[in-house]
Amino acid sequence: MARIPGLEAEQAGWFARIAYWMTTRKVGRVILPMKITAHQPRLLWAVGQMEMAQAALRSVDNVIKCLVDIQAAMMIGCPF
Repeated sequence: MARIPGLEAEQAGWFARIAYWMTTRKVGRVILPMKITAHQPRLLWAVGQMEMAQAALRSVDNVIKCLVDIQAAMMIGCPF
């Protein structure tokens, strides 16, 4: 359980709501780290930029990326 409560959509600003919508569309729900990061919109923006840049890299095949994501999630016990 996090020590900082996450922002719900009703409490968040317009940018965080857009990020919540995109995350819900991709993952199926808004994850807690995003809700906590939404307290600082500039940090949320930076994290989003980093995620998009990592997804856009073409030096490694997408199949390999997906397999590595699954393996890392299994190693740390992440549910998704």
